[in-house]
Amino acid sequence: MTSETTARPPRTVTSPLAIAGAVAQLVAVGVVGSVAFGMLFLLLGLGLGLLPVLGIGLLLLIALVYAMYALAWVEGARVEGLYRFGIPPLRARHSGRPGFGGFLRTIWQQFIDPGMWRGIANAAVSTILGVITLSLTTLVFSGLVLALAPAIAETDTVRLYRPPIDVPTAWATVIGLIIAIVAFAAVVGLAIVHGVVSRAILVPSREAQLTEQARTSQTQRAGAVRAAEVERTRIERDLHDGVQPRLVSIGMTLGMAQQKVDSDPDAAKALIAEAHTSTKAAVTELRQLARGIHTSVLDDRGLDAALSALAGRSHIPVALDVRLTERCSRAAEAAVYFVIAEALTNAAKHSRAGEVRVVVRQRDGGMLWAKVEDNGIGGAQIAAGGGLDGIANRVLGVGGTFRLDSPVGGPTTVEVSVPCAF
Repeated sequence: MTSETTARPPRTVTSPLAIAGAVAQLVAVGVVGSVAFGMLFLLLGLGLGLLPVLGIGLLLLIALVYAMYALAWVEGARVEGLYRFGIPPLRARHSGRPGFGGFLRTIWQQFIDPGMWRGIANAAVSTILGVITLSLTTLVFSGLVLALAPAIAETDTVRLYRPPIDVPTAWATVIGLIIAIVAFAAVVGLAIVHGVVSRAILVPSREAQLTEQARTSQTQRAGAVRAAEVERTRIERDLHDGVQPRLVSIGMTLGMAQQKVDSDPDAAKALIAEAHTSTKAAVTELRQLARGIHTSVLDDRGLDAALSALAGRSHIPVALDVRLTERCSRAAEAAVYFVIAEALTNAAKHSRAGEVRVVVRQRDGGMLWAKVEDNGIGGAQIAAGGGLDGIANRVLGVGGTFRLDSPVGGPTTVEVSVPCAF
C-alpha cells in the first residue's frame, strides 16, 4: 500500500486571488528581502575579511551557505504556496562521506546546488519587484488622498509629497484619480510579472525535467547493478567459505562411516552422528544465507514485524522505535530492512557497542526514513565490495539517500531515506 496525495490545481498568474496574494507578498518581500540580502552580503564581507583569523571567516562562510539555502527554501515554499506550480521542496545536499572531508564536500555540494541558486535568483528579483511595488502602493494611496483634497483644501494648490509637486486644487481630483489608476495598474502588472518570472526561474523546463529524470534513472540503475554485484559476491563468499566446506566435510565423514560400518559399527555410528550434527548446522547456515537474500516475514507482516524479529536475533540490545502508518512498496521496505540488518551486523562484529537504537518513520513527501545509532568505537567506512557498499548502492538503486557518520571514538550513525512508493 502506498500513500497518494491529491495535487491541487495550479493558479493562473492572472487570477484575482493570485494577483492579490502576489501584491501582498511583494510588499512584504520588498522589506524582508532587503534585510535578508543585506545580512547575506554582511556575512560574505565578514567571512572574506576574517578568513585569515583563526578560521573565523570560514565559519561565517559556512553560515552564509546555509543562510542562502534557508532563503532559497523559504522562497520556493512561498511561490509554491501562492501559485501551486508543483515546485519540489528544496532539500539539503549531503555528500554521504564521513569525516571532515565529507563535511567540506557537503558544503561544496550545497553551494553549487542549482536549485538553491534558482531560489536565490528568484528572491532577488522578487525583492526588486517588491521595492517597486511598495513605492507604487504608496503612490496609489497618495493619488486617492489627492483626489479627495478639494473637499478639505482651503488653498488654490495642494502639495503631493510623492512625488513632491504642487497641484491646482481645481484639478486635484482628476490628477489624483489618474495617478491612483496608473499606479494601481502598474502594481497589478508587477504582480503578473512576478508570477511569470517565478515560473520561468523556479519551474524546470520540460527538457530539463527529462534530462534530470534520465540522469536519476542512470544513477539508480548503476546503483542497482553495483548492489547486485556486491550481493552476488557476498553469496559466493558465504557459500565458498561456509556451507561448501561443511558439505564437503559431511561427505567425507559419511564416506568414513561407510567404510567402518562392518568393521567398527560403534565408530561408524559416531561418524554418522557427527555428520548429522554438521548437516543441521549447514541447514542453519543456508537459512541464514536465504534470510540475507529475502525475508518472508517482511512480505507477510511488514517492516515493523520484520525489524522486531531482526532485533530479537541481535547479539547486542536493540532499542527499536518504529512508527509507520501504512505499508510502503516492497523495494522501499526491503532497502530499509537490509540497511538496518547490515548496521546491526557491523555493530555486533566491529563496534564493541553496548546498545543500538533504531528509529523508523514515515515523513512528509512520501519518504521512508530510518536511523541506526550505536554507542561503539566508530571508525566505520564504506569499502568497495563491503556490506556498507552494497546497502548504499541498494538504497541508491531505489532512489534514496544513504549517510554514514562514524568518527573515530564513536558513535556510528547510519541514516537512510527512500521514496515510499518507489
